[in-house]
Amino acid sequence: MNKCLKITFPVACTLDFLRTFVQKHARDLDLEGIAQVVVAENSVIVLVCGPKDSVDQFVEILHKGTKKINISDITVEPFVKVKDYRGVFRIIE
Repeated sequence: MNKCLKITFPVACTLDFLRTFVQKHARDLDLEGIAQVVVAENSVIVLVCGPKDSVDQFVEILHKGTKKINISDITVEPFVKVKDYRGVFRIIE
C-alpha cells in the first residue's frame, strides 16, 4: 500500500542539507516526490510518496536528522497525490 505525506518545517537548513540528507534518504528508500524551500512562508515543504513502510522510515530518519541541525517544529500530514513524480525525488530551487 502506498502512502503520501506533506512534511513542513522551518527554514533553518541549506539546499545542501536537502540534497545530501533529504534527497539521499528518499532515493535510498525508493521514494518519489519533491522538497522545496518556500521563502514566502519561511519553510521547507517535502511531498513524499511511496510504500507505507518506506515513508514511515523516511519520517523517522528526517526527525533524527533535523534534530542535529536544531529543527524541532516538524509538521506531518496526509497528502493526496495529484501529480506524477515519475518515480524520482527532486529538489526544487
